[in-house]
Amino acid sequence: MAAERVINFGAGPSALPISVLEEATQGLLNFQGTGMGIAEISHRSKEFQAFLSNLESNIRTQLDVPPTHRILFTQGGGSGQFSAVVLNMLARYRLLHPERTAEETVMDYVVTGSWSKKAAEEARRLGGGRVNVVVDSRAHSKDGKAFDNIPPHDAFRFSEDPAFIYYCENETVDGVEFSHEAGSPASFPFDILKRDTLVPLVADYSSSFMCRPIPRLADHAIIYAGAQKNIGPAGLTILIVRQDCIVDVDAAAKLGAAPVPITMSYKTLADAGSLYHTPSVLPIYIAGLVLDRMQKHGGMKHYEETNRRKALKVYDVLKEGEVAGVFRSKVQEGARSWMNVVFEVVGADAEKEFLDGAEKRGMKGLKGHRSVGGIRVSLYNAITEQEVDKFVEYAREFITERGAEQRS
Repeated sequence: MAAERVINFGAGPSALPISVLEEATQGLLNFQGTGMGIAEISHRSKEFQAFLSNLESNIRTQLDVPPTHRILFTQGGGSGQFSAVVLNMLARYRLLHPERTAEETVMDYVVTGSWSKKAAEEARRLGGGRVNVVVDSRAHSKDGKAFDNIPPHDAFRFSEDPAFIYYCENETVDGVEFSHEAGSPASFPFDILKRDTLVPLVADYSSSFMCRPIPRLADHAIIYAGAQKNIGPAGLTILIVRQDCIVDVDAAAKLGAAPVPITMSYKTLADAGSLYHTPSVLPIYIAGLVLDRMQKHGGMKHYEETNRRKALKVYDVLKEGEVAGVFRSKVQEGARSWMNVVFEVVGADAEKEFLDGAEKRGMKGLKGHRSVGGIRVSLYNAITEQEVDKFVEYAREFITERGAEQRS
């Protein structure tokens, strides 16, 4: 079966390890000797609840999540959290400041790409407070329009007392991410957290969750991620929420906050152990298998080292292509994503030629997001170094051939 599969460089739903898919097929027929498949078994059975508990423990151990934070499992993806974050955080703020009006309530958004832009738009749509755009990276781009950079720290304009600060660590569409390198000008300005009053920091980690450690995790109020990039199929959203951000939203509503749909309330999820209603059983199962496998392979240290090498290999060949006039990077150096390498192929019909050639060699999912075009190479955990090497080999062949055509 493995020999018939292509290399899936898609941005999500993305590749999963072959060994996990094979094990999952067995679980679909008979989950842990119960005589029932995982898609048939009750989510309240002792077997499934033990499995869910193990998944939570694996995440806590591998990411070093402190006891101050709960790990919750829900549905709705990142887009669902665009809404849930606003509703839960405004409820918290109302409980702390019942006297403040919506005009006096501010939500800080760091806009560095398509997803953080959408999150800010949803916050405006929901109301209950004003959206302050801390920084918009398009103003610092080469053309004044593209999300191609992380702005310098002195460009960030945080509010004095926001209900929360929101950022997206890795913008899947645009291939931009905050650097994890200490002292990098493209890192997130965590110094803002040194205020006397700890402002809740919210981060969308969907594109890089479990690919490497999360810097300053304990300083975050909420971290969320869709599972469909690095650890499972679509349908599962993972939340890491600090205890003080799990609030009584009904009490806040009595003080004037917007009512929160019960399944979007973090308190509902926490009180029910993520089992208030039937969860995404199959995605949870596959995510659990992936996390078990990751632990056996060495956890975050192994994946951080491997993913760094994978990204460097692709960026090296991208640079070769730029020198030859064949490729054009879409992201400024220092802000380039490990998980999503985006670039353009120079020349009429060159992009189609590149994609067609890749598909003939068994590589799919390389077409960029429909909103920005170009090429996007997604290097999630299940993509092996050997598969990256095959892409690099093909890219070098393409550079050589196109370069020769340009010179002739």
